[in-house]
Amino acid sequence: MFFSIDVWKILAGIAFFLLGMNQLEDALKQLAGRPFKLFLKRQTSHKLKAVAGGAVVTALLQSSSVVNLMVLAFVGADVIKMQNALAIILGANFGTTLDSWVIATIGFRFNIESFAFPITGLAGIAMALMNKDNRWYQWSKFFFGFGFLFVGLDYMRTGIEEVVKQIDLISFNQYPAIVFLLLGFFITTLIQSSLATMTIVLSALYVDVISLYAATAIVLGSEIGTSIKLIIASLKGFAPKKRVAIGNFLFNMITAMLVFIMLRPVNSLIVEVLQIKDHLIALVFFQSFVNLLGIIMFFPFLNTIGRYLEGKFKVSEDDTLFIAKIAPDETDSAMDALTKETKRFIFLIIQFSLDTFNVNTIELQNVTYQNYFYLKSYLEKYEYIKHLHGELHSYYIQLQKIVMNQPESEKLNQLISAVRNCMYAAKSMKDAHLDVKQLGNSSNDAKYDFYLQTQQKVEFFSKRLTELLQLEKESIYFEELVSIYQSVQDGYTQTLKEFYQKGLTQHLNEVETSTLVNFNREMYTALKAMVWGIKDYLLDSKQVEYFDNLPGFIR
Repeated sequence: MFFSIDVWKILAGIAFFLLGMNQLEDALKQLAGRPFKLFLKRQTSHKLKAVAGGAVVTALLQSSSVVNLMVLAFVGADVIKMQNALAIILGANFGTTLDSWVIATIGFRFNIESFAFPITGLAGIAMALMNKDNRWYQWSKFFFGFGFLFVGLDYMRTGIEEVVKQIDLISFNQYPAIVFLLLGFFITTLIQSSLATMTIVLSALYVDVISLYAATAIVLGSEIGTSIKLIIASLKGFAPKKRVAIGNFLFNMITAMLVFIMLRPVNSLIVEVLQIKDHLIALVFFQSFVNLLGIIMFFPFLNTIGRYLEGKFKVSEDDTLFIAKIAPDETDSAMDALTKETKRFIFLIIQFSLDTFNVNTIELQNVTYQNYFYLKSYLEKYEYIKHLHGELHSYYIQLQKIVMNQPESEKLNQLISAVRNCMYAAKSMKDAHLDVKQLGNSSNDAKYDFYLQTQQKVEFFSKRLTELLQLEKESIYFEELVSIYQSVQDGYTQTLKEFYQKGLTQHLNEVETSTLVNFNREMYTALKAMVWGIKDYLLDSKQVEYFDNLPGFIR
C-alpha cells in the first residue's frame, strides 16, 4: 500500500516544518520591530547598500518573507523608491540561502532529536506559561518554531528513508529536468515555502532518492514558486506593491530560466571544477549561486526596471477614482475632482462605520462607485481608507501651491478638513471594534442590549447622513446637520444617564462599567467627527464658522 505509515510520516514532517516556520515568522514580526525597519530604511540611500541590507536582515531574521513584507509596507507607504525596494528584494533572496546552509550542515550531521526535542519542549512550555504581551513569550515562540523546524526535518528524513526501502524511487531520475523544475514550482506554490521545498529535496538527496542534477532543477522551480507568495500578498494592495511583487517574479523567473538552459554545465562546474563532492553542500551552493547571479544580472538595470514597472499598474481598483485622472495644475477641474473624491471618501467612512457593527446595506454601494470595497476584510478596508486619506492629502498639498484666490483657498481647506475629520471618525471606529465584537458576543444581557442599542443608533445616524449627502437642497443642509449634531450630543448624555440613573450597570462589575463608559465616549467621538467632516464638505465658510462655535459635548 503506497500510503503507508512512512508516507504519512513524511507529510507530518512537512506539516511540522511549516508550522515551525509560521511560529518563527510570527515571532520575528514582533521581535523584528523598529530597529530592523530603521536599518532597512537607512539602507535605501544607495542601491548597493539596499542589496546588502536586504541580505543582512534576512540572514539575521532567517526569513525572507518577513523582510519582503516589510518592503511591501515601505513601498505602499511611499517610504522608499521602487528601484531600492527591488534591490532589497534581490538581497533578501540571497540572504535566505543561509537557512539552507544551516540545514545542510547541521540538520544532517547531528542527531536532530538530541537538540530539537529539548528546544521545542522547553520553549513550548514557556509559551504556555507566559503572558502573550511579554517579550519573552515571543522569544519562546521563536525557539519553539526553530525547534519544530528540525523536528519536521527529522520526520521527513526518516520517513523518506523508510519509503525508499519499500519503493524504488530512483527510477524517477529518468524523467527530463523540466519535470523536476515544474515539480519544484508546484510544491513551493502549494506550501508557500521555498525553504520547506529545499528541505524535502535535501532529505531526498541525503538518502540518494534523486540525483544532484534533478535536485538543482527542483530548486530552480522553487525559486520561481517562492515569488508567488509575494504576488499573493500584493493582490489586495496598491499599485506600488504589485510592481515590487512583479519585479521579484521577473527576477526569479528570468534567472531560473537562464540557469536551466545551462543546468548541466553548471552542475559540472560545481562538482568537477570546484570539486564540491558532498551533494548536500553542492545543492545549497547552487542555490546561493543562482541568487548571486540574479544580483549580478539585474543590479545594473534596477533604475530602468523600476521605471518600467512604475509605468505599469498606473490605474488599479485601489486607486482614487477622480483625482488620479486630473493634474493639480488644471485648477478648476482639479477642485471638482477633489470635491467628488472627498464625497466618495465620506461615503466609504459611513460604510466602514456600518461594517464595525456588521450592518449589511446595499444603499451605499451605488454611491461609492466601486463594489470591490465590500469584498475586503474589515482591516483591509481600514488600510484602504488610510491609503485614500494619504492620496487626498498629497493632492491637497499640490493644489494648495497653485490656488490663488480666496474663495477657492477656503473651499480647499474645508475639503481637506472634511477628509481629516472623517479619518478621525474611522480611527475611532477601528479602535472600538474589539469592544464591539466583545459586546456583540456577550452572554450578559445588559452588555448585549447596549450593543444592540448602539448598533441601531449608528445605523440610523448613517442613514440620515447618507440621505443628506444625496440631497441637492442646499437650503436644508445647515438645519439638518445641526439637528443631527444635536442628536449625537443628546445621545451621549442620555446614555450616561441610563448608565447611572436607570441601573444599566447593576449587573456589571467596575471594569465592565468603565469599559462601557469609555466605549460610549469613543462611539460618540467618532460620530461627532463625522458630522464635523460633513459640515466642512457641505456648508459655506460662514455656516462653518457658526457651526464651529456651537457648544460641544466632548472637548
